[in-house]
Amino acid sequence: MASASLATPAPRTGLLVIQPLRRKHCAGCRRGPQPMLVLEDTAPRCLDCADLGHLVFLPRGDTALTRRSREESGLWAVVVRFNRRKGRYERQGVLVEEAALARAEERCLADAEARRRRRVRDARRRAAQDEQFAETFAAEVLRLFPGCPGDRARGIAVHASLRGSGRVGRSAAGRALSQGAVVSAVVASVRHLDTPYDRLLMSGVPRHEARRRIASEVERRLREWGGEGGEGGEGPR
Repeated sequence: MASASLATPAPRTGLLVIQPLRRKHCAGCRRGPQPMLVLEDTAPRCLDCADLGHLVFLPRGDTALTRRSREESGLWAVVVRFNRRKGRYERQGVLVEEAALARAEERCLADAEARRRRRVRDARRRAAQDEQFAETFAAEVLRLFPGCPGDRARGIAVHASLRGSGRVGRSAAGRALSQGAVVSAVVASVRHLDTPYDRLLMSGVPRHEARRRIASEVERRLREWGGEGGEGGEGPR
């Protein structure tokens, strides 16, 4: 049975190439270790044996260049690598024809300024949306905890709703301003800023034990702010 690092991702469309985590040799020509492999009936084949050796690798990162390279290329493949920590395959880039990549680069250069301006506009729009959401989140903090200082509520909202952070404000519950999500954000702020929680963690105290030790301090601060949220379960880190 193939190892996790070479198990074929499913479902998939089109050609797929894997960057193996372990040293692998081609089952056809026996050369290796190979940086990229194609699985044919669970047997690893190098790009040359899979008739893909003439393609060039384009790393992920430039969406426009990747899309246009695929459009220009008569033959292309997606390159993936298994992420053990996340337990899933992640896209690393694409293999495309060299001439197709050159044509795609010319197209990108031709409208680079227009795309730059569009990115600037999109960034401004997202920033405005984030600012508005942070204000709304802060208002909800103050509704649930009227004694919380305004600048603290604002800081909690900005921290919890930072785009790309994965924090509670970016979750579905956070975006919906559910009471549980807002309380969790407040609890996390109190835990880290108003108690010795971080020092306990740094001294080697297990997380759940550290939370138990500072629970009464968190409860006291929430009561001072007029809230009834309590510890709010596990809450965010």
